[in-house]
Amino acid sequence: MRAAPDVGHSPAISQEDPMRSILLHVHDDAGLSARLAAALDLARRFDGHVTCLQPIAFEYAVPGDFYGTAVVELMTVMQEVADRVREATEARLAGEDVRWDWIDERGLDSSRLLEYAALSDVVVIGAVPPPGETRGPSRLAGTLAIHGRTPLLVVPPDQPRLSVGGPALVAWNGSPESSRALRAALPLLGEASEVYLARVAEPGRGDGFDMPPLRGAEYLARHGIECELVELPVLPEGVAHTLEEAARARRAELLVSGAYGHSRMIETIFGGVTRRMLTAPSLPLLLAH
Repeated sequence: MRAAPDVGHSPAISQEDPMRSILLHVHDDAGLSARLAAALDLARRFDGHVTCLQPIAFEYAVPGDFYGTAVVELMTVMQEVADRVREATEARLAGEDVRWDWIDERGLDSSRLLEYAALSDVVVIGAVPPPGETRGPSRLAGTLAIHGRTPLLVVPPDQPRLSVGGPALVAWNGSPESSRALRAALPLLGEASEVYLARVAEPGRGDGFDMPPLRGAEYLARHGIECELVELPVLPEGVAHTLEEAARARRAELLVSGAYGHSRMIETIFGGVTRRMLTAPSLPLLLAH
């Protein structure tokens, strides 16, 4: 089913709130190159500015280090690593046609990112597993999604670039989270070649929300964005896998979803669907809570 703009006029896509203030998380991990490329692609498409935020967490205590010598050595190593990352990243940025600035701050990544996200249009982060683990949902993404109000663009570590103009699939269940994600994604959906509003049908299980997909389609239409409504039968592997497979079948370059969860325990912060999506995502994911 395809929903089109209201008959009688063709409203232009609003350019009042494009993603011009782009906050990039700089950290020495395997996904930095991919999320830098994504941030640059966003900046080019929306004539934006990339703020590279590099938090350095010096707040460590080493057991038995009564004189603090081990802490000093650790801080020295951490600063050297940070300096190398900055030098390499700035060398790459120097060859790009994008406005940017660099901020290095002492403190935890989540705290500093939440602080600067307040005046950003989007935060670009990676899907990094919890410390000491090789697989699992990012605790950083959990903290930012639940405690922040700025949409997150989660970029897989092997993502070569962000195709802003490619097809996009929006996960819809009529909840406040999915509605907020839809609104947050408007700049990207306005650029997408095709937009799919997808609802996963789980037999015998209601989602507890009454807002039908058509309401979401009508909202998009008022912004000049056509979309196709898609009803997806749930696959045995679950809702997240169903959405990923639907996105892959439609060659989607972006998956938009609400972040479901609570703030009581970071370890179990997400509902099952969001946890699965943030465990080795197969395509860029725009999240809003």
